[in-house]
Amino acid sequence: MVLKWITTWVIAIVAIMAAGSSALAANRDIDPSQVNVLQLTEWQMTTSNYGGKLLLSDSPEMVPADGIMYQDTVNGEGRLFFHHVNATTEPKKIVVLLENSGSEPANVTVYQHGLGGPSLDYLQVGKAVQTQYFAMRDTYLVEVPAKGSTQLIYQLNDAVVEPNMLVNGMYDFHADQPVTVKVMMLPVNANVNKFAATAKVLPADKWRLRGTFEGKDRMLIPHAIYDPKEHGTVAITLADNKTDVYMKGIDATDGSEVLNYGNYGVVYRMFMPSQASGKISYYLNPRGGEYAGALGIKYQYVPGQMDTPADRLFFGAATEQEMQLLGNFDGGQSLWFSFSPPGASNLPVKIILTPKQ
Repeated sequence: MVLKWITTWVIAIVAIMAAGSSALAANRDIDPSQVNVLQLTEWQMTTSNYGGKLLLSDSPEMVPADGIMYQDTVNGEGRLFFHHVNATTEPKKIVVLLENSGSEPANVTVYQHGLGGPSLDYLQVGKAVQTQYFAMRDTYLVEVPAKGSTQLIYQLNDAVVEPNMLVNGMYDFHADQPVTVKVMMLPVNANVNKFAATAKVLPADKWRLRGTFEGKDRMLIPHAIYDPKEHGTVAITLADNKTDVYMKGIDATDGSEVLNYGNYGVVYRMFMPSQASGKISYYLNPRGGEYAGALGIKYQYVPGQMDTPADRLFFGAATEQEMQLLGNFDGGQSLWFSFSPPGASNLPVKIILTPKQ
C-alpha cells in the first residue's frame, strides 16, 4: 500500500533530485540571531514508513561485559544500526555476526553503509557514520555458508576497542534467505564463532534502546507546495516525538515492546516541492545541544552530500539559534533531503525554509 503511494508520488514528480555545488555555499542569508525558531510556522508533512526491518542495537550502550547486545533474524531488506561503548576495564572487540541455519548458502548484499570508531571522540564517530553513509554507494556481497556464519564487517574483527571507546555503524543490506544478525562484544583474542555458540544476551539498560522496527525508511511529503513569496519562513521539525513521532517496535530478545527514542537508524526521505517564484534558502538547526552529522541532497537529478556542520565537527552547543546553510535552490525544481539522526548527537532538529534575501 505504502509502496504504491510512493510510486504515485515519484511518477508525479518525474524523478528525484540532487545537490549541486551551490548547495555547499557557506554564506548565511538570514541572521540566526534575529530568527525565533520556536515561533516559526510548522510546515505540515504527511509521514509514512516503508522498506524492510530496522535492527537497532544501542542497549546496553555502555557494555559492561562480554555477550550479545542484540540479535534478530532478517529475510529480505534490512538495516542494522549499532552504537556501543566498551565499558569494561579491558580491551575488547565489537563485531556483527551473520548466522545461517538453512541448508543453502545465504547471499547478503550490502548496498549502503557507514562505520565509525573505535574512538573516544563520540561526536566524531557518529558524524563519520553519517558522512560515509550518505556519500557511499559501493556494494559488496557477504556469503554466509549453509549451517554456518560469517562476519558482516571484517574490519571489526581486527579492531581493538579500548575501554570507553565507541563503535557505531549503519548498514543497509538484502538477505536472499533468513539470516540471524548478532551484535556482540568479546575478548580481543576470542574466536568469534566459538564465542557466539555459548554467548548470552546481555540485559538492556534502563533506556532499552534496542529492538526491531518495521519500516526502516520514513517518507515525508508536504501538504502544500512551498511558495517563498506567500509562505515566508517556515520550519519542519524532526525527531521530537510530537510533530515527528518515534517508532515502536519489539525487542526480539524478550518480546517486549520498545520505543526508538530518537528514531536512530531511520532514514528520512523528504520531498521539498516549491513554486518557481525565486530562490529558497534551506537551513538545518539543532535544537537539543551538540550535534554532528551529515545528510544527502538531491537537486535537479544530481546527488550530493553535506556534513552538518560543514566547517567544524559539531555545533548547537553555544546557542539554539545556530544554523547550517544547506543550500540556495531555485524554486520549482526537484529537491529532496535525506536525513538520519546521528549517533551521539542531540535531538530534535529543524529544517528551515526561507526566501533567499
